[in-house]
Amino acid sequence: MKRQFLKSVIVLTSILMFSSGSSFAWEYPIIKNYGPMKPVPDAAVQPDKSIKYKVIFEITRVAQSPEKVNPGLDRVARFLNVMAASGILPKEMELAAIIHGPAAPAVLKNEIFKGRFKVDNPNEKIIKDLKEAGVKLYVCGQTLADNGFEHKWVNEQIQIAVAALVVVPMYQLKGYAYQPFF
Repeated sequence: MKRQFLKSVIVLTSILMFSSGSSFAWEYPIIKNYGPMKPVPDAAVQPDKSIKYKVIFEITRVAQSPEKVNPGLDRVARFLNVMAASGILPKEMELAAIIHGPAAPAVLKNEIFKGRFKVDNPNEKIIKDLKEAGVKLYVCGQTLADNGFEHKWVNEQIQIAVAALVVVPMYQLKGYAYQPFF
């Protein structure tokens, strides 16, 4: 009985997928392999090309396991990819991200990360790609101190800020939209 039900569900799902005419392939227009997105051309709200997007992302969430990319960094990549799919390129935006709290290990140099977690730091490539796209990346100096992380352990693509408590309001007061990712 269960087996027949499962077969029916699989057949029905396959029919719906192939008869809808839409593809389920993810796209990566700017940050390859990170921040998957799917264009939604019939969505009621689309990015407005007349706006100068200025966004500060606050990243505190940790990956589910050490070998996975930090979900907050992936979220920033998705933002870039969604905007690019709508014709708004990174050079037309001002983006910054502050990493702190439990997310801090993502900023460690590979040799330090590997020494602690026994795997290579999966965030190195996405950090490099975000930086190349023009995203200003910061880590909270207070978080580094809380965790006993030395400044020299931080990936050279990341700048050390005195505190996330300073970065977030500073950027907001400069007109940046706030995107938390807890």
